[in-house]
Order: sequence, then structure tokens, then C-alpha cells
Amino acid sequence: MKKNHLYELAKRGAEVQFQELLHEARLLVDLFPHLRYSVDQDELPLNFIMARGSGAVTKTTRRRRRRMSAEARAKISAAQKARWAKHKTAAKKR
Repeated sequence: MKKNHLYELAKRGAEVQFQELLHEARLLVDLFPHLRYSVDQDELPLNFIMARGSGAVTKTTRRRRRRMSAEARAKISAAQKARWAKHKTAAKKR
């Protein structure tokens, strides 16, 4: 294995472990709400630590969805209705 590959595996493992720690911290705060305010002013606030994505080491790209106009949805709907009507009439003929 190459060093880069091992480094990437270690990074992923650290991310998973970090997410588990965040999850555990959230559970503890849910069970003991007073912990939310027990952080010193000099320390990082709990909201910052538990912020979504604050611990992400690698960037994950999300697939963007294309928006469809009402006209396009209506055309697709009509086409699907016609397709299913054709399918049902073919099934009745059998």
C-alpha cells in the first residue's frame, strides 16, 4: 500500500470516530441539558464543537438536483399516464 492510501484510510477512520464522539456528546447533552452551559468562556462553545460539518476533514460534493418547471412536470405526468393506460389495456387483452 502507498503512504497516501494509508493516510486517506486513517483520515476516514478519524472522521468516523469524530462523528461518533459528536453523536455521543449530543446524547449526553440530551440526557443532561445542564451540560450545554458548562463550558468555560475560554473554551470553545459546545455549539461550535457540535456544529454540523465542523469536523469534516475531506470535502464531499453533493449532487445537485435539477429543478423542473411545472410545465415539464405536467408533460412527464401526461406521458406516464398514457404509458400506464397503454400498459393496462395490453394486460386486459391477454
